[in-house]
Amino acid sequence: MSKIDIRTVNVVQYVCPLREGGSLPAIVKADDGFLYVLKFRGAGQGKKALIAEFIGGEIARAIGLKVPELVFMNLDDSFSKTEPDEEIQDLLKFSVGLNLGLHFLSSAITYDPLVSNVDAMTASKVVILDSLISNIDRTAKNTNLLNWNNELWVIDNGASFYFHHNWKTWENHLTRTFPLIKDHVLLQKATSLEKASEDIKQTLTANKITEIVSNIPEDWLISEADSMSPTDMRNAYIEFINAKLSMIDLLVKEAEDAR
Repeated sequence: MSKIDIRTVNVVQYVCPLREGGSLPAIVKADDGFLYVLKFRGAGQGKKALIAEFIGGEIARAIGLKVPELVFMNLDDSFSKTEPDEEIQDLLKFSVGLNLGLHFLSSAITYDPLVSNVDAMTASKVVILDSLISNIDRTAKNTNLLNWNNELWVIDNGASFYFHHNWKTWENHLTRTFPLIKDHVLLQKATSLEKASEDIKQTLTANKITEIVSNIPEDWLISEADSMSPTDMRNAYIEFINAKLSMIDLLVKEAEDAR
């Protein structure tokens, strides 16, 4: 399996905010000439949302789902100085440094469960992905999926791994299933869960999980509010994902029963 190579680019132009996102992401241009959706470290859930977004996105890619390229984006302090909107000005000020960008899929449309098509295998993989990463935010109200070039693309995994908002109790989450899967937007179309889980067991190896987690920028793992070291946090993410993978049959049964 190919090694992950995450590029780092610099923001050269703030194009416009995306008002539909609660954390006010923005479309920006980078020094490679491409447009990206920029997720800010200074937004509500801070760097933890970026970590969840990154791990979730790269796991999705590893199991064969379509995910826009993820890049690390350097933001300097010049943008906040020229921004007239006070809310955005603050966000830019608090986000100086390394942020996360998703390649902007021009003219993509939001997945609509009533009209969009998705094959059973893809739907099943997305359902299992969200069980594995405990993603509470892929519902009919907020699908966090795009249709682009007649294919389903997975975006916005920032609400995953919610155990990391309280490191003191993270180990309690290791043996839990994911009952909230009952609200998943793709659950009814996920009719190949068993076959998808076999495929995921083959592709999401322990080495791949370690490689993804090792690519999290050190800076994102440092917080005055947390007593755990970056190394301990990395090990916790790895242990959590492996624990969920070891109970994938249970998670599949839970999803089957909910469906």
